Amino acid sequence: MNVTFEVNDIPQKAAIISLYKANHWSSANKSDELYMAIKNSQMIVSAYNFEKLVGFGNALSDGHLVVYYPHLLVHPDFHGKGIGTSIMKIFQKTYSGFHQQILVADAKAIDFYRKCGFDKGGQTQSMWIYQGDDH
Repeated sequence: MNVTFEVNDIPQKAAIISLYKANHWSSANKSDELYMAIKNSQMIVSAYNFEKLVGFGNALSDGHLVVYYPHLLVHPDFHGKGIGTSIMKIFQKTYSGFHQQILVADAKAIDFYRKCGFDKGGQTQSMWIYQGDDH
């Protein structure tokens, strides 16, 4: 399998939307807003199988203490091949010393993030006002 990783390379809008749709993420239905949000990320990691976008993650941060990882997706045809883990390792090169690294893990992703070193934050509970329909 030939996968290359790019840092802070913003993929084409159509490729992003296709990846989000393949994963059944409702944010794909707000394609303009999704693409602008991605463009405003502090850090982006994209994974390509030749020219095809097969993985993507982004980070939002204050640059010193806190980083939030809002999205990490791998195309379903490429699940279980280490792409998501590789994306997280790239993020860790930048953010490993930060005081807080935060994400919200869907039930299907909890085991993956635990393997990446994340754990439930004490007595915290994730809360949101959410307008999607995929959870």
